Amino acid sequence: MPAGDQSVAARVLVVDDNEANRALAKSALEDEGYEVDLASGGAEGIAAFEARPPDCVLLDVRMPELDGFAVCERIRALPHGPDTPVLFLTALRDVDTFDRALRAGGDDFLTKPIRPTELVVRVQTAVRMRRMGAEIREQYEVLKRQRDDLLRVQLQRERLVSFVVHDLKNPVYTMDLNAQLLLREPSLPAEARESAEQIRASASHLSRMIVNLLDVAKGDEGKLAPRRSDVDLAPLVDEVLTELMVIAEAYTVRLKRAIHVERVHADRDLLRRTLTNLVENAIRYSPPHTVVAVSAAPAELGVEIRVADQGSGIPPEMRERVFDPFVQVDITEHAGGRTSRGLGLTFCKLAIEAHGGHVRVEDGAPGAVFCLTLPHGP
Repeated sequence: MPAGDQSVAARVLVVDDNEANRALAKSALEDEGYEVDLASGGAEGIAAFEARPPDCVLLDVRMPELDGFAVCERIRALPHGPDTPVLFLTALRDVDTFDRALRAGGDDFLTKPIRPTELVVRVQTAVRMRRMGAEIREQYEVLKRQRDDLLRVQLQRERLVSFVVHDLKNPVYTMDLNAQLLLREPSLPAEARESAEQIRASASHLSRMIVNLLDVAKGDEGKLAPRRSDVDLAPLVDEVLTELMVIAEAYTVRLKRAIHVERVHADRDLLRRTLTNLVENAIRYSPPHTVVAVSAAPAELGVEIRVADQGSGIPPEMRERVFDPFVQVDITEHAGGRTSRGLGLTFCKLAIEAHGGHVRVEDGAPGAVFCLTLPHGP
């Protein structure tokens, strides 16, 4: 039984105008022993509630004629309506939708696409709380308010990330475009040409930081989905090294590569940005007149790609934490007191793990070696 110790199966009313969503919810809940009633629209859902009050309602937000908010308000006015848990289903993951759901009388808030396991757990919790005593329900309401406050903060953070990414992209693009126009001028002095190339390199770095911010947010939501294909690895590495040549020359660091794998099965853009982040990070923490090397070879579980520098390395106790967002690692030897901060390495870890692979740091004796393992293709 869904509630463990209950003798009567709980009944769930699913109100959604999308047939596939209704079918998925029905299948997931019936597999756990629930009785499921279906309604394809708001008016039909209200009628179904009146005819046979359920123990829980799953309610889509966006429906024609009557949206989920209006349906919830009407259900709350019906007999049995005030104490029946209502779980909103929505693809609109934003703080405004969340607040409207709470004002309409919603008890919980799930984002689409529906994950069957999460759906079942949320329904189980709602049904159990409905059947518990008043004192326990009061304690649950306190916890629920705390959870709602945390979720609101999370949604506000996601909205802020979206605004930041949108507002920064255009000026960075304009910087890069103007630098390109300068470089096309044949009479541009050598010193000015070098400055324009540095502007382009810095604009490219800013652009990567902006996209990393967006993808780290996606990764937190489990929405960073690689689009895999067979990727020619050597040309991809050459692109990365060519792009970073200006930065390497500024640090008087030499770049080299040794690629012993023809292809990898990966998302080309995510892999390219991962390697760019790692190589750029290696350059910035390398002493002058040293080498940053990119290598790739077959491994037991797939393909291993290594980015090695000859800097001061990363302390053993920090080799896991260095991938956490905004972690700070003091690297003073050879590095002029610079520190490692930001989201570049966090993005790398999320991107590789989204492929089913993993990333680790080894001691290069001297330096640090970032090792990426990508699984074999299908």
